[in-house]
Amino acid sequence: MDSIIELQRQTHEEIERYERALYTVLSRPQNVHQGRLQNEHKAAQILDRISSRITTLNSAYQDQDARKLEIDTISTPSQPGDLSEFYTRLGKIQEHHNKYPDAGADGVEFDIATLLEEVDPEDYDDDYVYEDPVANMFSGEEVYGKYLDLHANHTTYNNMKNIGKRIGYLQYLDALLLSEKGPIHMDIPKETRLCRDYETYIGALNTYLTSFMRRTQPLFDIESKQTSTIEEFDKKWEADEIDGWTADGSQKAQVDGSGEGIWCTACQRMYSKQTVYDAHLTSKKHIKATSKQVSSDQPPTNPNGPPSATRTPNGPTASSKNKHRTAALLTYLATALLGDLAQTLNDTKANVERRFSLTAKEREQEILESQKPPAPQPTAGPEGGAEEEEEEERIYNPLKLPMGWDGKPIPYWLYKLHGLGVEYRCEICSDHVYMGRKNFERHFQESRHAFGMRALGLPNTKHFHEITKIEDAMALAERLKREGRHEIFEQETMEELEDEEGNVYNRKTYDDLKKQGLI
Repeated sequence: MDSIIELQRQTHEEIERYERALYTVLSRPQNVHQGRLQNEHKAAQILDRISSRITTLNSAYQDQDARKLEIDTISTPSQPGDLSEFYTRLGKIQEHHNKYPDAGADGVEFDIATLLEEVDPEDYDDDYVYEDPVANMFSGEEVYGKYLDLHANHTTYNNMKNIGKRIGYLQYLDALLLSEKGPIHMDIPKETRLCRDYETYIGALNTYLTSFMRRTQPLFDIESKQTSTIEEFDKKWEADEIDGWTADGSQKAQVDGSGEGIWCTACQRMYSKQTVYDAHLTSKKHIKATSKQVSSDQPPTNPNGPPSATRTPNGPTASSKNKHRTAALLTYLATALLGDLAQTLNDTKANVERRFSLTAKEREQEILESQKPPAPQPTAGPEGGAEEEEEEERIYNPLKLPMGWDGKPIPYWLYKLHGLGVEYRCEICSDHVYMGRKNFERHFQESRHAFGMRALGLPNTKHFHEITKIEDAMALAERLKREGRHEIFEQETMEELEDEEGNVYNRKTYDDLKKQGLI
């Protein structure tokens, strides 16, 4: 058995070595999304190892009896000059190394070397395919954590009962983007939100968003975030500040003529009309039930009506309120997660719109390009790298001018010449702003504008060039439609035809006479 003091010393050393490895990983410059995400996952693994060793070290320090026994053993020998304990421990060390001559000092060194290893595709053969463990965490739709893959949740949403009209994937993303204004899915019918299908759906959505956060932001403390969100929800739930999770008043029992229908507490029955209710008051059954109610503390139970002892005419009970607490909590958690992922959700929507405008061949080409390994970054010597860093640090761009082909800001006169300071807003492109006249004219043939025109049901032809407002585009479409009909009418009236006898008619009259068999 090793010395407890030696185990503590070794644990301290391992923690320090892992901390140096963590600094090395986080100090690597990563300008690519894939490299940054790989570094964050490695840093998360190192932090997990540090946390586990800190827990072990804390347990060792808590064991005061073992520490005191060890200190007494090595500090107070039985006789002066007695080194028997020292030689006993030295013999154990020699025996271990004789038994395992090729064993390393410890396994931490190999673990750290594995974590700090950088994979270079050029080091392997062309036939070798490197499997990135981080890439295996994401689906093809998520594109290494850049976008959300909510197709399964969208299908579950549309398959819920009483959902009404089914919405498309883009409309579903717009519904989730409303999380910035308040809880999501408050616009769907209440009976849908109070059913079991909705609780299953919102639970799956919350699970996916939590998993996506852990995979894309491994250094983010999502557990603390969810704990604080649950505490905030509990306070609002107890204070009745969360609306929309109780049954409607029309579904509750009404007492003796209040509201729709009349409820008889003695008979435990609902009567839809006043005349029927008045007629039953003189019946033997009602008189018997009334006398029984007077002698009893509680009214008789009746399966045909809701129990009046568990409900009040003014509101639901605590049991009916807490019945839907799980669905409300999951909705609150999903709204908080969507708020943190708002930028990713916007990027997902833009990517879906872009892919809708691509042809099948362009999509296949995009998939093939995404499967290719990334090009290796050019490496420079220490002197060249230092010069490049100094050159980048010297770039001074207070006017926020666009970068040129050489990576430096373009001249101000060129900026003014091309009018890059002028904003052109296009309402058809979801109020996207284009800087400069050249970019504005070019965007009419790009996928974003073509998708907006297709969404309006209009062709993206030259007639609609320079049209940026939806109202103007719809008005121009109506005008073109009217002019097209007018041209057809003129064609029918101006074109002349001659029959066998030499009589001349216009096309419309000629066709009418021919259909009647007069010519």
